[in-house]
Amino acid sequence: MESDMITEADLQSLISTLVIHGGTEGDERTGAVSVPIYQTSTYKQQELGVNSGYEYSRTGNPTREALEILIKELEAGATGLAFASGMAAITAVLMLLKSGDSVIIPSNIYGGTFRILDKIFKNFNIDYEIVDTSDLEEVEKRINPKVKAILIESPANPLLTITDIRGISEIAHRHGALVIVDNTFMTPYLQRPLNLGADIVLHSATKYLGGHSDVIAGLVVAKGNNIGERLKFIQNATGGVLSPFDSWLLVRGIKTLTVRMDRHVENAEYLVEYLKNHAGVTKIYYPGLPENEGYSVHKQQAYGPGAMISFVLSEDYDIKEFFRNIKVITLGESLGGVESLVSHPASMTHASIPYEVRQKVGIVDNLIRLSVGIEDSGTLINDLENAFKKAGK
Repeated sequence: MESDMITEADLQSLISTLVIHGGTEGDERTGAVSVPIYQTSTYKQQELGVNSGYEYSRTGNPTREALEILIKELEAGATGLAFASGMAAITAVLMLLKSGDSVIIPSNIYGGTFRILDKIFKNFNIDYEIVDTSDLEEVEKRINPKVKAILIESPANPLLTITDIRGISEIAHRHGALVIVDNTFMTPYLQRPLNLGADIVLHSATKYLGGHSDVIAGLVVAKGNNIGERLKFIQNATGGVLSPFDSWLLVRGIKTLTVRMDRHVENAEYLVEYLKNHAGVTKIYYPGLPENEGYSVHKQQAYGPGAMISFVLSEDYDIKEFFRNIKVITLGESLGGVESLVSHPASMTHASIPYEVRQKVGIVDNLIRLSVGIEDSGTLINDLENAFKKAGK
C-alpha cells in the first residue's frame, strides 16, 4: 500500500489492517507470510557495478527495509528509517542542524533528549532553548533566526503536556524552521503529526510499537523526500542502524498494535477514574480528563488519550513504601509494554535534568509515572490500593 494513495480518513479506518498487511508482506520466493530475517552483513554481486539492490547491510537490508516501509505508511510520510535505539533516531535527526543553529525544546521533555542536547550537541555549537511549547504566543516570541527546529512531544514526558502540533508547525514554517515530533506516547494509531504539519516524526519503538519489552529500537519518518534523503545519508554514514532480527521483532510487534492500544487505553481510563478520587493523589495528569489542561487541543489532533498516567502522591504517603509494596505492576524504566510499569521520573527517566528545572516545570520528587499495561484492570487497582494502604502515614 502506498501512503500517497491513502487519505487521513482512510488511514484511520484502515490502520488495523495496515499494521498487518502494510509494508513488505511475506516472501515472494517461498510464500512465507512472515518477512524473513535476512541475517547477513553483505550480498553477492553479479559483476562489477551490478547487484540485486543490496550491497552491505548497514546501507540496506530487506528485513529492515520492510519495517521502514511499514512505518512510513503508518505515519503517512515519504521516507521511513530504523535505528538501533530511540536515542540513535533523535541523534540522527539533530544531525540535520549545523554549528550556530538552535533548537526549541519543551519545558517538559524526556531526560535523554535533554541530556544529548545539553552534553553532546552543545559541544558542536548547537544550542537549545527551553520553552513552554503549549503556549503558542510564547513560542512566537522566543523564535529567532538561529532557531532551525522545534522539537516537541505531545503528550510530553512525564507531565503529559499537550502542544498544538498544527499551531507549532504554522509558527515554525513562517520562520523557516523544521518541526520534529516525538510520537512515542501516541503511536501512529492515535496520532499522526505529519498530517498536522510536522516535518519529521520519531518514535522510541522500544515502547508501544514493539510492545513486549524485548527490543530496543528507534524509528523516524520524514514528510518530504528531501529531508528523507538527508536522513538516509546520515543513517548510512553514522551507522546506527537496527539489526535484521530486531527489525523483524518490530514488524511482528506492530501487527498487534491496534488491539493492544485499545486495551491499554481502556485500562488507563479505568485506572484514572480510580486515581482521581483517591486521597493519596493530589494531582493527576492524563489527556483524557476534560479538566486536564490541553484536553480540547489533544482531542482535536489525536484519536485517543493514550495509556500514560502521571500523578503526584500526597505528602501524607511514604513514596518509598508505595514503590516497595507494588507487586503486580513492575517498577522499572521504559513504558509501552504489555505489562504495566511504574517509575519515579525525578530519579529515573528525568534524573539528568537539573533539580531546579525539574521543580520549576512540575517534575517534583513525589511524581509517579504509570504506563498502564493490558492486564486485568481490577488486578491493577488492587495492586495500587495495597501500595497506597502500606504507604499511608
